[in-house]
Amino acid sequence: MTEPETAQNQSKDEAVKEYLSFLVGGQDYCVDIMQVREIRGGTKATTLPHAPTYMRGVINLRGTVLPIMDLASRLELKNTKDGNRNVIIVAAIEDRIVGLMVDAVSDILAIPDDDLQAPPDLPADRQKSFVSALTITDNRMIRVLDLTTILSSQREDAA
Repeated sequence: MTEPETAQNQSKDEAVKEYLSFLVGGQDYCVDIMQVREIRGGTKATTLPHAPTYMRGVINLRGTVLPIMDLASRLELKNTKDGNRNVIIVAAIEDRIVGLMVDAVSDILAIPDDDLQAPPDLPADRQKSFVSALTITDNRMIRVLDLTTILSSQREDAA
């Protein structure tokens, strides 16, 4: 392989990111794997008074109080009932750590930046601001969530 081909292949590799895909409300979503700290089985959360409806409460994670967000409720999707199928994705976003309750974790995807498409500009679509990109993998439309936006909007709702 010549040097220009090697450099070209390296730049292609750098343009690929890994994402953790999961199901929420029967729909496919994913987040940047660099934001994921761990995946846990569903744990009953202790509710807190006056919390937004999409916040399930808090759990004890090795001595740390971890807030748990019901992602289906936050995205205004059909809620699933609590059960053994619920999984908590522990994610770190900026200076915050939060648990995201999802239906099931699917896979780790390696997606080239070129395969990510901007979501369509739909009026009055609140979810659109939470979705930063769309991609098609194995004939499934997967939405890439912007966790920073989801949590920023949460702070505004609390204010």
